[in-house]
Amino acid sequence: MTSQTAERQGVAVPVDQNLPSDDEAYSSEIASYATSLTSAVTNYNWEYGRRYHSYKEGSYKFPNDEREQDRLDMLHHMFKLVLNDRLFLAPIENGPIRVLDIGTGTGLWAIEFGTSFDVKLTPLTVMGNDLSPIQPPWVPPNVVFEVDDVEAEWPERPPFDFIHSRYMCGSIVDWPRLAKQAFDHLKPGGWIEFQEFHLVNYSEDGSLKEDNDVNLLFKLLQEACDRINRPVTIGADLERIVKETGFVNGKHQVFQLPLGTWPRDRRMKDIGALNMYQMLDGLEAFTSATFTSILGWSIEEVQAFLVRVRQAAKDRSVHILHNLYVKSLMKGYQLTMI
Repeated sequence: MTSQTAERQGVAVPVDQNLPSDDEAYSSEIASYATSLTSAVTNYNWEYGRRYHSYKEGSYKFPNDEREQDRLDMLHHMFKLVLNDRLFLAPIENGPIRVLDIGTGTGLWAIEFGTSFDVKLTPLTVMGNDLSPIQPPWVPPNVVFEVDDVEAEWPERPPFDFIHSRYMCGSIVDWPRLAKQAFDHLKPGGWIEFQEFHLVNYSEDGSLKEDNDVNLLFKLLQEACDRINRPVTIGADLERIVKETGFVNGKHQVFQLPLGTWPRDRRMKDIGALNMYQMLDGLEAFTSATFTSILGWSIEEVQAFLVRVRQAAKDRSVHILHNLYVKSLMKGYQLTMI
């Protein structure tokens, strides 16, 4: 077992031996999982500025008409499944007052966090920022969104009690600077949590070969993002990145993410189904611009390659995994000499 495997939580992921025997049935199974789980991801009920997830609260289809926004919403649900229905792992149960969600995307994390604490007992304010104003127009009164670039100089404002950063791989050039700015904008005793993929595929049983087209896709994406200094293999580097920033009480956890419904465990199977569906649904988003403008491919070459990727993804004998790294850190209290 490699050192990469040894540091992960849990044991090897058991393989479901009762998978469908043909490609069409397997594709149907993936679609079935995605259909049943998508309702828990893309249907939302808004009442009096409150957001209710249909997975628990009922049924209301939120009007997400942008394909990428739908994929991000699905990823939000997948992250929660991985974290056992939690939004974060940092020990802030007493309830922070001011929260910042970096790169909030569609804003679901910020909105759900804003409604997850009793606002009658906790004066909670959640701010989410992003380059694009794609968040819903109706939000809880304690949640606000702003258009901002987290890589620019952060504006002066009262410090935060908790800062959350998720799925920013491939988006950030200077991670040490991002960590430093977050540190400077936290209160002493405040926490930051990074939740990041490390997009390097592996298998525990040797079923993933170097020439597998899904594996090649990830390697090419890594190459393209490395060329523009926006790495997608950031998860495993978080320990090094934050080491010199000044954070203390670091909590570091690694979670395995299957690709596909091959795991025997039902929860891992659900995670794998969502992961496979969002990956396949995002193929054009991942590759059209990056492969043509950075790697020099023609769009026809990209499309032909994606046909092979989709075919390789249906191979039930290949048990692909990659990792999610969750790093929670506290800003310490400065001692004053008397």
